[in-house]
Amino acid sequence: MQDKHMLMIPGPTPVPESVLLAMAKHPIGHRSGDFSNIIGELTENLKWLHQTQNDVLMLTVSGTGAMEAGIINFLSPGDRVLVGNNGKFGERWAKLGQAFGLQVEEITAEWGKPLNPEDFKAKLTADTAKTIKAVIITHSETSTGVLNDLATINKYVKDHGEALIIVDAVTSLGAVNVPIDEWGLDVVGSGSQKGYMIPPGLGFVSVSAKAWKAYETATLPKFYLDLKAYKKATDKNSSPFTPPVNLMYGLQASLKMMKAEGLESIFARHLRLTQATRAAVKALGLPLFAPDDAASPAITAVMPTGVDAEAIRSTMKKQFDIALAGGQDHLKGKIFRIGHLGFVSERDMLTAIAALEATLQTLGYEGANPGAGMAAAAKVLSV
Repeated sequence: MQDKHMLMIPGPTPVPESVLLAMAKHPIGHRSGDFSNIIGELTENLKWLHQTQNDVLMLTVSGTGAMEAGIINFLSPGDRVLVGNNGKFGERWAKLGQAFGLQVEEITAEWGKPLNPEDFKAKLTADTAKTIKAVIITHSETSTGVLNDLATINKYVKDHGEALIIVDAVTSLGAVNVPIDEWGLDVVGSGSQKGYMIPPGLGFVSVSAKAWKAYETATLPKFYLDLKAYKKATDKNSSPFTPPVNLMYGLQASLKMMKAEGLESIFARHLRLTQATRAAVKALGLPLFAPDDAASPAITAVMPTGVDAEAIRSTMKKQFDIALAGGQDHLKGKIFRIGHLGFVSERDMLTAIAALEATLQTLGYEGANPGAGMAAAAKVLSV
């Protein structure tokens, strides 16, 4: 049936109708007084979402663009950095650092396992000469469904005293508590097509006073992603370059929706959906890829046995027009990933689980009783 496609991937995520309608309005001049008022409202609401009084800057980029801005504005060639790598996006941070001539030291964990904060503590404690300039962490590792222990790692960075903490919060911001000011996070990057509930195209970077101090001595080249230019413009409710006007209309609408729901309710909804999804998958006899105590609120990764992961994805798409994400790199064809990030409700989750059960029956899977997944999810959601 036309126009019934259902996104259950970690991004792009579903977009509310009110946001789509807002983006359908005629654009206005991005240097006009009316648009300046919109930028002022967006900045205020972004600070609310980020739980910060720091600068929160809007860039016309993807999440990777926000990541790159987080490196080039605060570091210099040859700087020593620790990068947590336990999945595709931690790996990307390491590649980014290497591309800009940083001295990258990776702290790794097996894909599907969380990073060990004690590994960071050991490196940071041993650095008596204070040569480590930054610690870079992917909070929610979307490729595997793992949520890393940012709070503990950040504590060890604070104990070090000199290093910045740079956080990839692309699939955690707006889904789980990331109290930037309370934790003293220095640089936090995110992207619009995730918890923000709008299409791809906007990146966001929160910058602390400590990070701005590092900016003054950073020597990596930058122009379009020079965050000082964005700060100067944002302080005047403007932008240094032409912004995506209609995307920002959408952001205006989505942030209003998020404020109406409230941060605690948003976090509780994502936790509830995560727990319901995991309970359903377990009841269906399908192995989860990430442990319960490190489950991402954005995505649940499943490594099926007795049935092919790609066959599940293909049947879900063809029979029910529901998109699930596949595995990446060496996990391609071995896992599938169910998104529950952003504009996803309990009804959406139950629909996806029911379709998954029907798909498993279609594929001849005999590992679970019919209805077991729905019953397990409903039990979580009824509490």
